[in-house]
Amino acid sequence: MILVLEKGDLQSLFDALTSEKYQLIGPRVEDAALVYDEIISADDLPVGYVDEQDGGKYRLVKSDRDAYFDYVVGQHTWKRYLYAPDVTLYELKRTGKNFEIVENKSEIPKRAFIGVRACEIEAIRIQDKILLEGPYKDTDYERRRQDILIVAVNCVHPGGTCFCASMGTGPRANRGFDLALTEIVEDSRHYFLIESGTNTGEKIMKNLKGKEAGKDEIEAADRIMKDAENKMGRHVDTAGVKELLYRNFENSRWEVVAQRCLNCGNCTLVCPTCFCINIEDISSLEADSAQRVRKWDSCFTLDHSYIYGGSVRTSAKARYRQWLTHKLASWIDQFGMSGCVGCGRCITWCPVGIDLTEEVRAIRESEGKGEIMADKEE
Repeated sequence: MILVLEKGDLQSLFDALTSEKYQLIGPRVEDAALVYDEIISADDLPVGYVDEQDGGKYRLVKSDRDAYFDYVVGQHTWKRYLYAPDVTLYELKRTGKNFEIVENKSEIPKRAFIGVRACEIEAIRIQDKILLEGPYKDTDYERRRQDILIVAVNCVHPGGTCFCASMGTGPRANRGFDLALTEIVEDSRHYFLIESGTNTGEKIMKNLKGKEAGKDEIEAADRIMKDAENKMGRHVDTAGVKELLYRNFENSRWEVVAQRCLNCGNCTLVCPTCFCINIEDISSLEADSAQRVRKWDSCFTLDHSYIYGGSVRTSAKARYRQWLTHKLASWIDQFGMSGCVGCGRCITWCPVGIDLTEEVRAIRESEGKGEIMADKEE
């Protein structure tokens, strides 16, 4: 069943979730940027804001519509609540002549993620497969993931760097959600279509101030979503992309992009699927306790590939090639799916505007021009 929520009834969704003891995490405006943080009501949402995104450019601006979800995505990802950027795995405490291992069992609240885009749902699905369904389960991720309710929002205005349609991950959410919203603002009417994807979502819907959607309203949503598919800011040809990148390991294009890349790691930090980490051991000055801490890391740092004798990837060329080839090629061999969901964050938040879609296109075109391979990197 699909319900219609009029604009003034959106708060009933927040009330229903709060009554089920969920902590609400959603988009809000802070310091002229979109962040995912705790929210209380529909009034906390970025009403009337749209984002302007391009390579190395992000701006939140006011629009002439009072829509709640006209923005796309900002620099934050839901990963920060599921795969925390900084977490204490366990602590060692001295007890006499011995040490006691104290595991991190901090309480994690039930959370409802409000406004999750289709590409972000796919990113969560990718991390689930890697961190929960693989041979080595991440227990901290499991604790954070188990009580999450997802309220998806279908994208009706894709951003300037979005290419989810190319990756088959959007703009409409087709799976992985408990509830999904489509916001419709046309003529003199402003309303939401809401559908459930799980039994939990169905239970929440029973407490909403909505009515069953009619044929015209469903067709309006379908029309808007079809239009959104044709308004992607970017496009990438994924046909045979894994083999393309494997064939072009020594393509001279890697050297071209390396001349611009700052190795800052922004692309990996804003990516919703990257999971590189570093483990640090921190001891107290009194030597009576120590902590093992896990922190996000990036394959763009020189130390990330360090082994005895030095780093494996010493140049910007090697590190960018590793990142892009892993995302679109070797990730498929490892996990059976692409590591890219087309959210476009890596393009937007790259200080020099390096564009993944442009790099793939340039490598593909170079084959047609009889690309002469560069000398092998030392």
